[in-house]
Amino acid sequence: MAPAAWRHRLSLQRHRLLQPLPPVLDADVHLSGSLPKRPALEARAAATPDYFHGRPMDAAELIAEMDLAAIDLALAWQNPAATPSSGTPDENARCLAQANDAVAAAAEAHPGRFLAAGWIDPKALGPGRAREEVRACARGRGMFVIKMNPAQNAYPLDAHEVADVLEAIVAEGAVPAFHIGADTPFTPPSALERLARQVHPHPLIAVHGGGGGASYLEQEVMAAEFRALFLRSDNLFVVHSAKRDTHMASDLLAFAAHGPGAWARLALGSDAPYGRMAWNIAGGRALLEQLADPRHPETRRRQRFPGFPPRAVEDYLGGNAARFLAAAIERFLQTQEGRP
Repeated sequence: MAPAAWRHRLSLQRHRLLQPLPPVLDADVHLSGSLPKRPALEARAAATPDYFHGRPMDAAELIAEMDLAAIDLALAWQNPAATPSSGTPDENARCLAQANDAVAAAAEAHPGRFLAAGWIDPKALGPGRAREEVRACARGRGMFVIKMNPAQNAYPLDAHEVADVLEAIVAEGAVPAFHIGADTPFTPPSALERLARQVHPHPLIAVHGGGGGASYLEQEVMAAEFRALFLRSDNLFVVHSAKRDTHMASDLLAFAAHGPGAWARLALGSDAPYGRMAWNIAGGRALLEQLADPRHPETRRRQRFPGFPPRAVEDYLGGNAARFLAAAIERFLQTQEGRP
């Protein structure tokens, strides 16, 4: 895509994000384009036609799901379950580039529905090819958010290769995003804190907010540790997705009590197709409305809890993410200005 085209698209998207009535924004969606043949994936799909979790969904399928869930806009990246990563570094780079191309093409075709985010796998690509794909995402596709998933792609969050790619993303003016969960040992709070300090004050997105499909046992301790980290690290933007509702409720209370600066760094996502959009967005709305009710027992127990902002539902379901992403687009365009 020519830089002039994606710069124009991002400018229009930034304007929409800053409208007085913010969009309902799903901040965690996985989009798939045309897929390479994967016999194992196809065999599983044929054997279990009732199995939805993680099934590849293209732009049309996601838009249909968004319409049913009353979602205006989605921050979308590729679906790692649909992208081969066990070949040579060259093969892996080619497959990942095709997956990133599909996300960019969806945003180009449907700019009112998708914000295109990139994906990098430093383990599968190797550091050199990973840096090249960062440049391709930013300069070739206009991807102002670029994600890494140490859990799915099986590498430590604080590996040297990750720090190297992180610096490349920040140098492009893009926002790094990470799968941050208690579901594997690859993303501990200590590693995320080191990366946040490395690039401070540049923002990072903590996708899943310490959830990520973790079991009840693992998430109990990690949820509290991550919450404390999020509250003391002002450059971490947190997306609730694939996280237990009880821990989401604790986050909502703590972030609101911590003040407007913390509250502005919290948003909601579905993790589609690993989660259902309607269930997550409607559930998030209901949870917040209940917690904001002064009759709620949790409110009475917390003497220091000052209550939620007046537009708490709008903030959580899109406003916070919209303002954060609009600022990210502005920063990205300023960095990319004058580059070929």
